[in-house]
Amino acid sequence: MKNLIHNTTLATLLSASALLPIAVTSPAHAAESPFAVQMNSMEIDGLNIAYREAGNPENPTVLLLHGFPTSSHMFRNLIPELAEDYHVIAPDYPGFGASDMPDAASYDYGFANAANVVTQLIDAKGVGDYSVYLMDYGAPVGYRMFANHPERVTGFVIQNGNAYEAGLREFWDPLKAYWADASTENGDALRGFLTMEATQWQFTHGVGDLSKVSPDNYWHVQYLLDRPGNQEVQLEMFLDYGTNVEEYAKWQAMFREHQPPALIVWGKNDHIFPADGAHPYRDDLNDVEFHLLDTGHFALEEYGPRIASEMKEFLGRVTR
Repeated sequence: MKNLIHNTTLATLLSASALLPIAVTSPAHAAESPFAVQMNSMEIDGLNIAYREAGNPENPTVLLLHGFPTSSHMFRNLIPELAEDYHVIAPDYPGFGASDMPDAASYDYGFANAANVVTQLIDAKGVGDYSVYLMDYGAPVGYRMFANHPERVTGFVIQNGNAYEAGLREFWDPLKAYWADASTENGDALRGFLTMEATQWQFTHGVGDLSKVSPDNYWHVQYLLDRPGNQEVQLEMFLDYGTNVEEYAKWQAMFREHQPPALIVWGKNDHIFPADGAHPYRDDLNDVEFHLLDTGHFALEEYGPRIASEMKEFLGRVTR
């Protein structure tokens, strides 16, 4: 792992206070705003599934699907930008964010199950069709939902979310070894991805202006990763990611058949999902707006206003 991240010791990254939980607070006037973000939860399959919601449910719905190792928190600034014109829902998958985290030995942590949970959530909210922002883990969650009900998806906003083997470069070699042989040794080799050093690297690598990346991001993410039992949850998700690769050809065929419009806003300096995975979408989709941004994995941190602007223009064209 150390060859993939900056050679910076943990001592220089954070103080002991960095792992304290961060409370979610709202300004006093937030309740008066029709665009205030609500922190809600719903029981699904016996679990409390947390989600952020804003906007008028009568408006078109935009579903925001987060990546690893974060949660709906990654959309905290984007949601108010969209809420004036759209109904916005951003869930936390089981084991992530504020959703319940059952023991990995007793729960099916995987992408098919996460897609099923999110589908149940939007069904219970009365959502019919929707546009969807796909990032990192959010891509296989959203594409599995698309594969089950392509008629519901009015458009994709794709931000560093992969559906092509060309996008799985050398970073993925240790994970591929785990997919091929789910041994304890191969699993333990991946625990380096769950450290504070690795978490900070994900948020800062490839970023041009580090002052735009709040350390709150990696502090709160690491607090969640360090919960007892969460490493085992993440190892289950690492292992199951291999099942997504087996679905790539199916998803690509569905792109060609159904031709959902797509807005690609991709951090081109991302070492995890490099731009090699962005270009192939244009081979299968006819209606693609394509933007490579000079930033890293979590592009919203540095390019949030730009992405919000591109999204609003795109959604205004494709939603119904």
